[in-house]
Amino acid sequence: MRQAGIIAAAGVYALKHHVDRLAQDHERARQLALELAGIPGVQLDPGMVETNIVVFDVNQAGLTGDEFNARTMRSHGVRFSVLGPHTVRAVTHLDIPADGIDQAIAAARAAIGR
Repeated sequence: MRQAGIIAAAGVYALKHHVDRLAQDHERARQLALELAGIPGVQLDPGMVETNIVVFDVNQAGLTGDEFNARTMRSHGVRFSVLGPHTVRAVTHLDIPADGIDQAIAAARAAIGR
């Protein structure tokens, strides 16, 4: 517990310097969710996205999460997190470039072949 202050300091810094930025991350996640939901084979309810985390299913595309992630890396260098056999996660954050959402959508379309 003696190092809890170091962890707390990071949280205090984030609250002082990045709260306004968080709204931008949430908006980008909503944009990503809307676009992904329009890709045939992707199961996602954009209305359920309330933070900077977008979770979706690629089972109807005939892919596993690992296959989807490998294809997006190969085609566009975009990495998604694999949460389960067919469940994939995307997270928007400070290090995502301005065109990162467009890159992720293009990668997802290429991975699914649509």
